[in-house]
Amino acid sequence: MTQTWNSELYESKHHYVSQLATDLVTQLSPKPGELILDIGCGTGHLTAKIAESGATVIGCDNSESMIAQAQANYPQIEFKLENGEKLSETHVFDAIFSNAALHWMTNAEVVVQGIQNALKPGGRFVAEFGGKGNVQAIVTAVEETLAAKGYSSPPKIWYFPSISEYASLLENNGLEVRFAQLFDRPTVLEGEEGLRNWIVMFASHLLSPVPLNEREELLNSIEATLHPHLYQQNSWFADYRRLRVISIKN
Repeated sequence: MTQTWNSELYESKHHYVSQLATDLVTQLSPKPGELILDIGCGTGHLTAKIAESGATVIGCDNSESMIAQAQANYPQIEFKLENGEKLSETHVFDAIFSNAALHWMTNAEVVVQGIQNALKPGGRFVAEFGGKGNVQAIVTAVEETLAAKGYSSPPKIWYFPSISEYASLLENNGLEVRFAQLFDRPTVLEGEEGLRNWIVMFASHLLSPVPLNEREELLNSIEATLHPHLYQQNSWFADYRRLRVISIKN
């Protein structure tokens, strides 16, 4: 099962994805003349932020919709359709960057091996993505609501590792870990329909067992379950936990 992407909904309601990671670009510390790859670039906003440094940046994403929007947003930057689990780069990069994308790539070792192969010796890999326990309250509420209505939960399509799990994966594949942090980031979701928009945007696979004409009722039940926990000060929140890593190719 794969995730489908709505770039219009992403741009209009989920712009926080790139806004919350501007400090990750600071940690990348891009320099003029460097060649940098942005894996899972989405609609290109962080790719463009990196390019402001004077570095040459290539953005890649596995969604045609996202790449088309990125090309429309920033026609001066190279964007291409490419699966992060099947990197086939002809360039060798000074750095590889990724934000909010690697948790969609469940074959994590293949991804890390592709990153290692695409980096110059001494090149750096800077990434942030969902870590262990990410959106656990939302996922649990969806699964419990499905079960109560007689539906089985679909297979997981996310990869949310612990620090030790991912650090070991990097080290075992020639990337020396210099920094790793797992942290909570409760994130405001826009509007009264923020929670259901998040589910439709990022977790539509969880709704796949349910006929379309029953999904409104299902979403109402999920909102009722989560309202005491994830609705505060007139806003919905997503219970994000993020894993941030910096590593260097040996």
